[in-house]
Amino acid sequence: MMNVQLIVLGKLKEKYMKDFSAEYEKRLSAFCKLTVTEIEPVRLSDSPSEKEIENALKKEADLIKGKILQNAFVFSMCIEGKELSSEELSRKIENIGVSGQNNIVFIIGSSFGLSEEIKAKSDIRLSMSPMTFPHKLARIMLLEQIYRAFSISHGSKYHK
Repeated sequence: MMNVQLIVLGKLKEKYMKDFSAEYEKRLSAFCKLTVTEIEPVRLSDSPSEKEIENALKKEADLIKGKILQNAFVFSMCIEGKELSSEELSRKIENIGVSGQNNIVFIIGSSFGLSEEIKAKSDIRLSMSPMTFPHKLARIMLLEQIYRAFSISHGSKYHK
């Protein structure tokens, strides 16, 4: 069974968001072993300078690197990343498994994104859309898309 890890900066606080997340985590358990790793983002001032943001992203990168599953195929979620359809994501995940890799990691950064270091170490930079979404919603959307990808691969009627 494939191991899928979500590394996310920040925690879900609202009950309804936790419920959404729990539902997709439960659904995914039929297809993979899912782990959600939450990391506390570095706190910044109300109007951070570029240097302050850069330092925060570096500190977050150090925390992220220590959590990534070994020998994993890594997706960094970033706005400048490649956009894939649900079918393309499904094929990508299938191909990763066929190539012998059992570990997949998706990383969602903090409100200022991810450091260039993390993006450079990733196998693919992935974008959900050129639009900006709240991190909590991006996490739920990503879980749903991962579930949809596995559903497509297994011929489920979920994907229409």
